[in-house]
Amino acid sequence: MPRFALIGIRIAIVGAVIIGGLLFRDRLSGGASDLAVGDCFDMPNGLTEVEDVQHHPCNEAHTSEVVYVGDMPASDTYPSDSQFVSFVEAQCIPAFNGYTGLDYLTDQVIDMGYLTPTLEGWGGGDHELICYAIRVDGSTVSQSLKGAR
Repeated sequence: MPRFALIGIRIAIVGAVIIGGLLFRDRLSGGASDLAVGDCFDMPNGLTEVEDVQHHPCNEAHTSEVVYVGDMPASDTYPSDSQFVSFVEAQCIPAFNGYTGLDYLTDQVIDMGYLTPTLEGWGGGDHELICYAIRVDGSTVSQSLKGAR
């Protein structure tokens, strides 16, 4: 087979993998640190450290939807629980309200959780905090919570 034909086949395979990844991203398991605002996923139960989550299209059953992703201010020391909570109150609650159209402080159906970097991750420069909307009762939803009001 001519050399240019092999190159064309390789390019076609790489293209198919990239396109497939883009088309099926909502159905793939992936790193929690790869989540973006608007991503719907299942929050694993009973884990203290979450590395991977199962992505879903938002119109299929899922437990969680990302409402905020942002970096905490850099510091040499790992934040305390109260520092994480203060950051969530300042950044995530307004993001939750704007994203869902609900009032976090008064809504009794939708709650919010957040993922923080590990101590090791923080030391390696990971300062990203991810906040997500989740039903208070932990049940699944089959639609986006964006503009849920």
